[in-house]
Amino acid sequence: MDSRGQVSLEYLLLILVVLLILGGVTIPLIGSSIEASTDVSRASDAKVAVQTIANAADIVYANGPGAKRTVSFYIPVKGVLITGNNSVIFTVTYSNGTVSNITAPTQYNLTSQSVEVQRGWYTAVIYWPLNSNNVVVTNVTRK
Repeated sequence: MDSRGQVSLEYLLLILVVLLILGGVTIPLIGSSIEASTDVSRASDAKVAVQTIANAADIVYANGPGAKRTVSFYIPVKGVLITGNNSVIFTVTYSNGTVSNITAPTQYNLTSQSVEVQRGWYTAVIYWPLNSNNVVVTNVTRK
């Protein structure tokens, strides 16, 4: 074999080994960063959902007894949507198994309830019944 050909082959093998090492190190890092960014995106979507419901409850409260509002919101992952006291809470489970409560406060008491929801678009009716002390979040239904 020609010495120049042997040197070229050795360089090609060296470059192949370096690429294999870099690939073996970076692929797991990329996978974990994708999971982390997906978790951040899901938490952000959950925050928007609970804030949408809380803002609607505040508007109903501002309009007084008899007021009603229907809202649409996106649930990013399976979880539990909880209303009660002065807050709306959505429980999110991240890819590593950690559970977090995403909370949005309201200006007035909400009727306590817990609804299990799947990923998808939902509508909810928020109203303040006459002769009642609580704003009610009801009819949480999937579109």
